[in-house]
Amino acid sequence: MSTTFTVDFFSTLDGYGMAHGWPGYWGKEGPELLDELAGKFAQDQVLVFGATTFREFREFVVEYDEPYYERLNELPKLVFSSTLEEPLGWRNSTLLTEDAVTAIERLKATTDVPMRSHGSIALNRALLAAGLVDRIEVTVFPVIAGRAGDAALFHGGAEFDLDLVESTVLDGRTHKLVYIPHLHGEVPEGVGPKRRDEK
Repeated sequence: MSTTFTVDFFSTLDGYGMAHGWPGYWGKEGPELLDELAGKFAQDQVLVFGATTFREFREFVVEYDEPYYERLNELPKLVFSSTLEEPLGWRNSTLLTEDAVTAIERLKATTDVPMRSHGSIALNRALLAAGLVDRIEVTVFPVIAGRAGDAALFHGGAEFDLDLVESTVLDGRTHKLVYIPHLHGEVPEGVGPKRRDEK
């Protein structure tokens, strides 16, 4: 028995997960994007959060009316935190205080229900570096956040080679890219530009 772990990341073109002063989706949502999200979360899965993203989503599902938010309420949720306490204030949520890498490694081997984590920068950087992430789904919005950008998942993290397994354009402007990550090792010989004296 084993399952897959997917990291789901909304991103600007310059790699930021949010931008101060901008609205949700950077104001670029459209019907295809919303249908894609509704379909994604309609699937059976366990949602995995760090404490900060959990707190944010716990508020989002009450304050906003997105077509997939009721489904987020219904899905089972795991939150890794040393600061949150029960009751968590969001139904179907379980608090885990153990090391996330150890826990996810164990859970991946003992369940066949897929796991997905959205946002959760510190948590997902650690899981990526540990080689526990099977798929990275990056939704790239047509925005450059520049100095307003924050929450960059990949900046300063581990290095990866990526296999592109899916590429979709939503609403004619937003790109959904799905990759299988491989921790980057040594660069093989014979790749890259050739020096003139090597020809």
